[in-house]
Amino acid sequence: MPPMATEGLRDLEQEAWRGFLLTHDRLWRALEAGLASLNVSMAEYSVLATLDAAGPNGMRMSDLAQSRLMSSGGFTRLADRLESRGLIERRRSAVDGRGFDAVLTDSGRTCLREARRRHHGDLRELFFSRLDDDHLRDLVDVWNRLDPAVGADDEDTPC
Repeated sequence: MPPMATEGLRDLEQEAWRGFLLTHDRLWRALEAGLASLNVSMAEYSVLATLDAAGPNGMRMSDLAQSRLMSSGGFTRLADRLESRGLIERRRSAVDGRGFDAVLTDSGRTCLREARRRHHGDLRELFFSRLDDDHLRDLVDVWNRLDPAVGADDEDTPC
């Protein structure tokens, strides 16, 4: 078996990776600019949407931070901003009384509705309008293949 090259990426690999990074950056900036006109960042939008999906009882702050892949300190600062704007409120957890739950307020729901309308419009213009259903299915397949949870049992244990 020939030795694997480890020093660099093949041209195709480099082109695919570069395309992913450039597209991600371009789309992220455009989507963030669309939300900025509503005074909402992408991180704030993500938290508001997650809380909306969690329902009227909200979600534990620690679970929310983990679901957003944020440090607890960074998430606390973001939650402080959202709370000071009246978009969320924190309540002592009814489950154990030690932690706090974040709950979307009526103002938060109104803000999310406007932000969601803008965000979905931008997604359709910048992304979905350029792809047909076959392309979208291919992307779903790619994202599933890259999900570390998929096939985790099949992976070799690192040495």
